[in-house]
Amino acid sequence: MDYLFLNLHDWSLPIRNPVFVMCILLLTVLTVPDLVQRFRLPGIIGLILAGAIMGPHGINLLAQGEGIQLLSKIGLLYIMFWAGLEIEITSFLKNKHKSALFGLLTFGFPLLIGGIYAFFILELKWMSALLLAGMFSAHTLIAYPVVTRLRISRNEAVAVAVGGTVITDTMALLLLAVISGMAQGNMDGWFWVKLTLSLALFGALVFGLLPIVARWFFRRVESDVTYQFVFVLAMVFVCGLLAELAGVEAIIGAFLAGLVLNRLIPQSSPLMDRIGFVGNSLFIPAFLFNVGMMINLHVFLENGKMAMLALGFSVVALLSKWLAAFFTQKIYGYSADQGNLIFGLSASRAAAAVAIALIGFKLQLFDESIVNATIFLIVITCFVSTLVSESAALRIAATNILPTTGGSSPQRILVPIANPINVANLLDFAFLIKTPGTNEPVYPLSIILDEKEVREKIRQNQLLLAPILRQATDRDIALAPIHRVDVSAVSGILRAASELLATEIVIGWHPKESATERLFGSLLDNLLDESPEMLFVTNIISPPTTFKRLRVILPEATHLEPGFGEMVRRLENIGRNLNLPLKLLATPVTISAANQFLGKDSLEQLRSLPLNPEDWWQLHESAANDELTILVSARQESVSAEGFMQKIPAYLTEHFSEWNFVLVYPGL
Repeated sequence: MDYLFLNLHDWSLPIRNPVFVMCILLLTVLTVPDLVQRFRLPGIIGLILAGAIMGPHGINLLAQGEGIQLLSKIGLLYIMFWAGLEIEITSFLKNKHKSALFGLLTFGFPLLIGGIYAFFILELKWMSALLLAGMFSAHTLIAYPVVTRLRISRNEAVAVAVGGTVITDTMALLLLAVISGMAQGNMDGWFWVKLTLSLALFGALVFGLLPIVARWFFRRVESDVTYQFVFVLAMVFVCGLLAELAGVEAIIGAFLAGLVLNRLIPQSSPLMDRIGFVGNSLFIPAFLFNVGMMINLHVFLENGKMAMLALGFSVVALLSKWLAAFFTQKIYGYSADQGNLIFGLSASRAAAAVAIALIGFKLQLFDESIVNATIFLIVITCFVSTLVSESAALRIAATNILPTTGGSSPQRILVPIANPINVANLLDFAFLIKTPGTNEPVYPLSIILDEKEVREKIRQNQLLLAPILRQATDRDIALAPIHRVDVSAVSGILRAASELLATEIVIGWHPKESATERLFGSLLDNLLDESPEMLFVTNIISPPTTFKRLRVILPEATHLEPGFGEMVRRLENIGRNLNLPLKLLATPVTISAANQFLGKDSLEQLRSLPLNPEDWWQLHESAANDELTILVSARQESVSAEGFMQKIPAYLTEHFSEWNFVLVYPGL
């Protein structure tokens, strides 16, 4: 008992018990990003704000202990390594001159404007002003995960922004080394010789020796992904250490490690999946959380002068980076969205800025107010960077999308079954979307969560499906029941869909969410996050043979989704199988796009009406028992996603529970 109370005493605020600290950090990573995304805010901002609230300047729940700082450092290196690993080398080399120009501009504008601001307005001494200007120049690719999520990392604007980051950060950190040497009185001839030789040796080791070692290692352990991952992680830190020994920051070494290993790690390989999984689930969130822990909101709320200083920092930092992106856009003829994406990626400051500010404080070139203003600058620029990058990236992704034309893979419909009451309706709907003449069967899927009940569950499902199998045979439709033993329904569905190369998944509608589902997401939420297949969520109450009307509601930008064409064909199948005309409610642009994928017979029967935004919330007023309403929505982070779509499930629960409806999410 005494030992128990001793441990409780050790957990007094701020919590230092490593198990407790890790528990809080992981629960934060698990819940906060999803929570803030429901308010249309980036998950990145949620982690930073969580760090500010729980950190030493908030409620003091957690201290910036060695554990969190270690994870944070790994996260920063991961961001830079991932940027180097994701970039298309051919595009990078092709655009090296453009990257060099952008790097010079994004270093030069902040250096010039920041230097004038620091010297004439803040009245700092020239050495302090120059170092502060260098801090404005350095930036971190904090919004790069947005680019990878939307699959536009190979856009030329991204390659230019990433390449420019290496140049400007290297120059800013070299400036830091020079100013540091001057402040300590070490600026003799030997300083320059040592710096030049160390950088040359660093480059030779990274670009000359690392590729040879990596090729040899991957050949030796070709099939062991675990050892490959450990090797890659070790090389990131080796290159980071070599960079520090050469006199520059470790992030430069991590990025170069990514460039070197880029050609050796295929984008679709299990190793690449593991690298992304570990970084995005732990290291990068820990870095963002640690950035938030540096924020002291009380200083800015209680000190007007400090708030003005922080505001001045933010204006100078954002304006100078915007000018660099703007001139790069104009010089190379990029679109406005590409220019905004370059600005968004280069606008955020993080670890490099903190490192420069803290070293400047240690050398007595900066006072505490500049350090605090720098932390505020990080929050503001990260917020602006994420919002601008996401907005521009979405528009670029939309212009890059070509709707699928179909025919590339056979139609395979997966129908997870759990509730015996819904089985017949789910399979009836699967028959409706099935393309006539296709030989592939429909796959009813049973997920068994307890291995001890496998035989009994299979026997029950066989009895349940027996009459439906007979009906399917009469209609010349093949059924191929499958069973999976798994730890959860979602995991079982995802595995089965991947193994079968499923094109569509049909599930039933569950109007009520449990407390657990509200916290961790429902089955639908998790499927939308993890599954690229087209998803149909059905609430079929009446037999399909009783339907007399079929109306389809299409959001404004649905035609930009990759799976739009295939989805339209499935809707056409429903109309043909029910012998009902399609009634489309959509904008003229979306209707015109849908017409390209419809057959001649369907076009002749098509009825289309314009759709206004407010019409969505009056659909229930015209619902009827003999009508099937199909609403098309989108995944939260897809191209056509809009804020109102998050309200659709609640709207359906409130107004459509007694009507026939289907909620459709196009495939990716």
